[in-house]
Amino acid sequence: MTSLIRNADINRRRLLATGAAAGVLAMPMAACAADAPSEAVEVQIAEGRLRGARTGGVDAYKGVPYGASVSGMNRFKPARPVAPWTGVFDATRLGTPSLQDPTTVYGKNEPAPGEGCLVLNVWTPAGGGKGRPVMVYSHGGGYTTGSGGSTAQDGSMLAREHDVVVVATNHRLGVLGYLYLGELGGADYAGSGNQGLSDIVLALKWVQRNIEAFGGDPANVTIFGESGGGAKTSCLYAMPSVAPLFSKAIIQSGPVVRITTPDVAAQTTRMFLEQLEIAPADWRKVLDVPAPQILAAQKALNAKVKSDSGGWRGIQSLTPGTYGPILDGDLLPHHPFDPTAPASAADKPLMIGWLDNEAAFFAWTGKDVEAFRLDEAGLKARLSGRFGDKAPALIDAYRSDRPGATPSDIYLAAASYYAMGAGSVLAAERKAAQGRAPAYVYNIAYRSNRRMDGTDIELGAMHASDIPLVFNTVASPDTLAGSRADRFAAARNVSAMWANFARTGRPSAPGQPAWPPYDPKTRSTMVLDVACTVVPDRFGAERRAWAKVDPAA
Repeated sequence: MTSLIRNADINRRRLLATGAAAGVLAMPMAACAADAPSEAVEVQIAEGRLRGARTGGVDAYKGVPYGASVSGMNRFKPARPVAPWTGVFDATRLGTPSLQDPTTVYGKNEPAPGEGCLVLNVWTPAGGGKGRPVMVYSHGGGYTTGSGGSTAQDGSMLAREHDVVVVATNHRLGVLGYLYLGELGGADYAGSGNQGLSDIVLALKWVQRNIEAFGGDPANVTIFGESGGGAKTSCLYAMPSVAPLFSKAIIQSGPVVRITTPDVAAQTTRMFLEQLEIAPADWRKVLDVPAPQILAAQKALNAKVKSDSGGWRGIQSLTPGTYGPILDGDLLPHHPFDPTAPASAADKPLMIGWLDNEAAFFAWTGKDVEAFRLDEAGLKARLSGRFGDKAPALIDAYRSDRPGATPSDIYLAAASYYAMGAGSVLAAERKAAQGRAPAYVYNIAYRSNRRMDGTDIELGAMHASDIPLVFNTVASPDTLAGSRADRFAAARNVSAMWANFARTGRPSAPGQPAWPPYDPKTRSTMVLDVACTVVPDRFGAERRAWAKVDPAA
């Protein structure tokens, strides 16, 4: 899956970076108790005392600093732990998101993005307790946008209903998180291409040090994330030095099989410096460039580097001019799932999956109305343009496996599997082959009734509509999960599966069938919906068809 799984969300990242999807994800997505009266609460952690807010039976601490300054001479270097403070730190408001356009973060009363972004949020059931499972979330938005403060990802409902502690981090993104200076800066900048990930590692160390104060169990930590957050989770799962900091992982629509190499990252660095009119020999000048100019240069380079993925290929492009994790002899010495699943996580259970209609999101945010109205000629033209003379056989396989499917149904299903499904299946296969800890594969089939703007087209089980289901933030009819009355039942199932996996390593939900681990013979897949079902080798015919189109599939 080398060329296939360039790993999962480049278009979403580009669209969000340009603000194209801002109106979509910025809509209200608050949990049901968000407007309840609050009272002040305090907790003592290793660095000092925090003041949070208790609302609806959940204590929330927001904007908690976990890292020291990463600006000026500290740019592109590993973050250090935040220094202890005196007095009481006010943790009742969200902290600063990583540097990006302000239209691509979606928190309520969230500060303007900037460099002082090493903060996290904690939600925990009120009233004491200890030994709770801990769920540490990495937000989506590729490697360039988003924050842990999004209202769609508010951890209150997960904490309240499932007795877990939820943590969400902000961390460096884009140039500040992934600009590789090892070639120019030498040993002092050897890890510079992965600082966005190293920030999350620092937050996981904070969790180990402090989570007991919130009732959490530092020996039972699950890392999870969606889209770009799934990509980050894929990488964290593969880091040998991070293995002691977590026990399980969930990768949502973000399988990363391979990552960028230092030589490609070095080309990106030179392209970025050229955008700033800085000669490679004078690279240190980038340490003094004001943050707004850094962002402007990043956006200008993004505009020059055109992706041809069309929502088909994963979260990270391996071409110069894009930002994301790189192979690093220290932090990330191997590709996450190539040629095998990571040995350092062999004993750690993994959940991985995608949604039935992922590609609808990218067509929606890309204003590609025609994707939903294709005729036979249009379908053949789109697939032939990408897969040449192998397209007819692929279309025949989908039509045989999906009687009655329209040309658009086939196009969107193929795009969804190729972008997200194939990498998820490959990762699960390689995880299962280790025989040490289970892999669980899911598809989310719940169909949102959100419509494409100005049309009657329902978007269905599209990319990112799992977020409100996982966090059970579906009370508002404006979430990506839509307004159907049965969304509450679907959210109860999905959130319970996630929380119980975090608790025991085995996903389950009341009244739903037992979820068997994935293996290469049965390929059991849990289809998550209002009523969940286990289906053996759900997309087997299509999987085999893709193997002929792209042997890596």
